[in-house]
Amino acid sequence: MSEPSWVEHSIWWQVYPLGFLGADPTGVDRSVRRSLRGLIPWLDYIVALGASGLALGPIFAATTHGYDTVDFERIDDRLGDEDDFAALVQACHERGLKVMLDGVFNHVGREHPAYREVLELGWEAPRAGWFALDAGPDGRPRARTFEGHDLLVELDHESPAVRDLVVDVMTRWCARGVDAWRLDAAYAVPPSFWAGVLPRVREAFPEVYVCGEVIHGEYAAIVRESGMDAVTQYELRKATWSALNDGNLFELAWALTRHDEMLATFVPWTFIGNHDVTRIASQLRSPEFLAHALVVLLTVGGTPAIYAGDEQAYRGVKHERVGGDDEVRPPFPQTPGELSKLGEPTYRLHQELIALRRRHPWLHRARTTQVALTNEQLVYRVEALGAPGADAGEQGRPQIVVALNIADTPAQLPAGGGRQVLAGSAGAQVRARDEVTLPARGWAILDAGE
Repeated sequence: MSEPSWVEHSIWWQVYPLGFLGADPTGVDRSVRRSLRGLIPWLDYIVALGASGLALGPIFAATTHGYDTVDFERIDDRLGDEDDFAALVQACHERGLKVMLDGVFNHVGREHPAYREVLELGWEAPRAGWFALDAGPDGRPRARTFEGHDLLVELDHESPAVRDLVVDVMTRWCARGVDAWRLDAAYAVPPSFWAGVLPRVREAFPEVYVCGEVIHGEYAAIVRESGMDAVTQYELRKATWSALNDGNLFELAWALTRHDEMLATFVPWTFIGNHDVTRIASQLRSPEFLAHALVVLLTVGGTPAIYAGDEQAYRGVKHERVGGDDEVRPPFPQTPGELSKLGEPTYRLHQELIALRRRHPWLHRARTTQVALTNEQLVYRVEALGAPGADAGEQGRPQIVVALNIADTPAQLPAGGGRQVLAGSAGAQVRARDEVTLPARGWAILDAGE
């Protein structure tokens, strides 16, 4: 399975709408504080950033945080209605932005009408076959819950009716202009389920892009068996911040080797932040390392995503408790003009690195080769995909070289064929004898030509 050709140029801006637009995440207050139209004033900001797609978190009717769906056919009333959604999609497409939805198909909320029927009618409920049910002590059906969350009722992925449900939901929203899907908790669903669903969706919408949320496991095998285009690259994200914090770039180098192996099968969805994790600016022990993390994200193969606010160096820590995601899912101002000026340097760095990537679309499937490695320095060459084992120079494939220094002292490192600095810390320079000089905690991206 090969992804749609348009994905090669994709850089996503991911938004958690309920938080971004100030909705009450507990669901007690169902009022519309700001509808999905409230995202439209941000679209030009996204374009100026350099992104080409808007990845929306859950927008379907739900009880609380959005991942407890009660109606796949209705926009959550805290976000407005389908007219608001249609206006947002139209505004995105007018600017050339693709739109991705979050498909929560592993489970539904306990208040979903189909499950309420099961509670009322027992085994004879018309849609009892939708759910993974066990018999309780009284003999009545009892739902299996997702990862111990009582409010999240697991669907039965062996059921043909559930396959039909998911195909229907995905195709109906594709017909309304959706270009891509993130499959929530895809790791908890048998790959065979997706293999039975996605061909039917692609038969109607062959250009749809599908990425699954997979936290752990054999990513390449899951992609092959499921038919998804990609999965989320949690391994690389973890290795990036952990290596920077621990002064152990061997961990990052190893993760890049694993990443290259994945690229032989599929192009991963790459990220350093999302709605489920501590923000990268809070995760890193030094604010200077935010640049290093972003450089890795935007110079290696993958389909990159920026979590809204990370480009402004937003901070926020995820806590393992009820409401523990609120810090990383805050409300945003009504317009970008109301943002703090303190975020401008980080925004400009994102623009610079995204622009570099947009000028080099071959980076989407690029491979990395280690040039030099110590605990606190890493140099890697990035080159366009070519024939396996072929010499890059002889093939004339485009290349860049990335040099990272996380030490508190300057470093002189092999330039790996890099001839000039395309982007980097102040003071980064290439010397005549194929050597790059980096300041303390510095970085550089070098043009290695063809």
